[in-house]
Amino acid sequence: MFRFIALFLGCLLASFTIELLQPVQQHVILPFTGSLAHIAVWLMQLWDHNVVAQANSMRQGLNGPGIEIVAGCNGVEAVLILISAVIAFPAPWKHKLFGIGIGFVAIQALNLVRIISLYYLLLWNRVWFDWFHLYLWQALIILDALIFWLIWLRWLPRADAGPRAATA
Repeated sequence: MFRFIALFLGCLLASFTIELLQPVQQHVILPFTGSLAHIAVWLMQLWDHNVVAQANSMRQGLNGPGIEIVAGCNGVEAVLILISAVIAFPAPWKHKLFGIGIGFVAIQALNLVRIISLYYLLLWNRVWFDWFHLYLWQALIILDALIFWLIWLRWLPRADAGPRAATA
């Protein structure tokens, strides 16, 4: 247990430190965040042709109200928490890589739902937008990472426990 906690905290510290580096922000985080806005708008245009993406923001038309996706709203922190937990757990690397890949997709899929819902909540009611943005969705994205990690743990094959005792 101590090994897991030490590795988890070490991975968290290293990954959050790397994420904050200016070159990583400029060449990885900002383009990724912008792509989230464009993917969300692409999905939304299936039913709403008024929404447009501009860099890392989504707007109703070119000058209408909208939201900006910034650090902390792109799901990267939840992914880093998941990656740290998966890496810290003793499992074969093929299982770890599978868990990280599927977990990334699961977290970002929920994050897209979050972004889209927040966009429409802002258009509808600013008070509800603030409440969902600051309280509900923040917790749900982190909870998504935790739940996925627990599911990944259950998915891992169990080590052979040895011969079972015969029952009479």
